[in-house]
Amino acid sequence: MLGSLLRQMVSGKERIPEDISRAFHEQRKAIGGRGLQLGDIVKMLQAITPSHHSFICIDAVDECGGVQRAGLLDSLKQILEKSPRTRIFLTGRPHIRAEVEKGLAQRVVSVSISPTKDDIIRYLHNRMGKDETPDAMDESLEADILEKIPQNISGTCVGLRWSEPNPTSRANGFI
Repeated sequence: MLGSLLRQMVSGKERIPEDISRAFHEQRKAIGGRGLQLGDIVKMLQAITPSHHSFICIDAVDECGGVQRAGLLDSLKQILEKSPRTRIFLTGRPHIRAEVEKGLAQRVVSVSISPTKDDIIRYLHNRMGKDETPDAMDESLEADILEKIPQNISGTCVGLRWSEPNPTSRANGFI
């Protein structure tokens, strides 16, 4: 994931920084052309991000396995320590909130987001309206879908973002 992020950040530059280009070429020379290691990627992201405002957005962090999530959060923390102008926006289910706050050294602002029952029903109507096999759906099945799915949605997602320790900087910190 962080390798992809590095690729995106480098592709936005007019010129690839020499140290990053050199590291990629050295890895190609290795047996089997192995990819960059996580530590190398973090160092490169630390080198790129301090020079300008950077926004890192990662959706569904809760879908990463526990070990991978801990490694991701640790890497993001390292990037943020060297890149004060970088902001991170993460989404995930509520059960990872404490883990993210701990992993990013308590420097987060959490925002809970929950869809209403009407939001879910509108979404379901929209999706069913785009069904490519409309004959497979009868009124009874449609009624069951519109009744049961909104009842079973676990709902709340949490948006997490990096903020500066000074509360007044939050207004300037992230869009």
